[in-house]
Amino acid sequence: MNWKLIGLLSLFGLAMGLGTVFFIPSNIEPVCWLVIFLFCAYVIAKRAPGMHFLHGLLLGLANSVWITAAHLLFFYRYLAGHAREAAMIESMTLHDAPKLVMALTGPIVGLISGIILGLFAFVAGKVVKPSTAPISTNTP
Repeated sequence: MNWKLIGLLSLFGLAMGLGTVFFIPSNIEPVCWLVIFLFCAYVIAKRAPGMHFLHGLLLGLANSVWITAAHLLFFYRYLAGHAREAAMIESMTLHDAPKLVMALTGPIVGLISGIILGLFAFVAGKVVKPSTAPISTNTP
């Protein structure tokens, strides 16, 4: 398992979490995620030591931590720019605890997106040749 790779790629989750709070509208967000998922699947296929699906799944969960944290930290700013999401939270049974709703749904969305990203990485792993470590010519 390449934890460093997962950590580095999860910074896209941080960028998207902050981006969706301040300047990425809901209608553009899916396109951004598609580009990010395709790029991450390619990088996982090139750099991960096998277990591509698991790397993608864990990356999706790591992304959800960043995104949920950003959305909770800037909660009212996020809802001000995302009326549909605000209405969805309001319609849920815990509508008087909207931050709790967001904190509970974040990991579920992360799991679903992790499965999708895992499938992308699995397919990319079948198509893309992994990087090989350079052979050292220095012999002791």
